[in-house]
Amino acid sequence: QVQLVESGGGSVQAGGSLRLSCAASDDTYSSYWMGWFRQAPGKEREGVAAIYVRGGNTYYADSVKGRFTISLDNAENTLYLQMYSLKPEDTAMYYCAAGAIPYGGSWSTGDSVRYWGQGTQVTVSS
Repeated sequence: QVQLVESGGGSVQAGGSLRLSCAASDDTYSSYWMGWFRQAPGKEREGVAAIYVRGGNTYYADSVKGRFTISLDNAENTLYLQMYSLKPEDTAMYYCAAGAIPYGGSWSTGDSVRYWGQGTQVTVSS
């Protein structure tokens, strides 16, 4: 069982920045990919960004491309999400995830997630 603990959420004004962190209790190499999802009240969960642990390939939702950067420190078993130019529509609970090979689909569906963090709230005011 891998535990994922997020931190770094908070409240910022539009245009501001935040960096989320996700500390994993186990070697990140035990997962095929790691990523971030978010869910706002009344909305479906959205895959925000993912990074493949061994290759380092990164993937982003269109809504965050050019504003968010995902990175992974394998030595520290920590996943990051650097968020710039935040918008009110980025307001959501952000969840860290660690996943297996997404056979037959994309990581962004969440179907291949093996472990979830407890979430950290990001609130962006206009």
